[in-house]
Amino acid sequence: MTVLLPGRGGSVNNGRRFGRFAAIAAAAMMALAMAAGCSSKQNTGTPLSPVNPGIGENGLGPNGSSSLNQFQGGTLGANGQGPLSDIHFDYNDYSVRAQDGEILKSNADWLSKHSATHVQVEGHCDDRGSEEYNIALGAKRAQAAKDYLETLGVGADRMSTISYGKELPVCTEETDECWAQNRRDHFVVQQ
Repeated sequence: MTVLLPGRGGSVNNGRRFGRFAAIAAAAMMALAMAAGCSSKQNTGTPLSPVNPGIGENGLGPNGSSSLNQFQGGTLGANGQGPLSDIHFDYNDYSVRAQDGEILKSNADWLSKHSATHVQVEGHCDDRGSEEYNIALGAKRAQAAKDYLETLGVGADRMSTISYGKELPVCTEETDECWAQNRRDHFVVQQ
């Protein structure tokens, strides 16, 4: 452990002088590092790779119809939508819109009729904003749809969520119409 001795206008560390700001910044960095290492929730997932593209909240990994696999196969955005319809979001928002509530009701009806299936809700964003911001926003969007479906009677144990942020766009043009297509939740049915 290094002893910091008080100095004029800052602290002295082994003969080197630190300003007050540098000492405060160093203490804050140490606190953040310690807090990150002390998390009580352990990450049980594995790194993102083509073989294992990530594990959602309930341990239900994507199957051959996930957006990542479609993206890798060049079929993302093709007509292979599946039995459940996507919902879309306003810019910088994760609230379920009224028109998307009807879509979620239809999705819940299908899930009720097919009680042996599970669904993974994938949260997606447009390409504006940082990667970290969009991962968090995509997670909130996926969770909002999952919560909505749960209120409609779909069991939480049948659903998982994952966020792809801005990484898997269905449209790559820099237009409002294209960005609106990318701000979505996609529902992947799993057996």
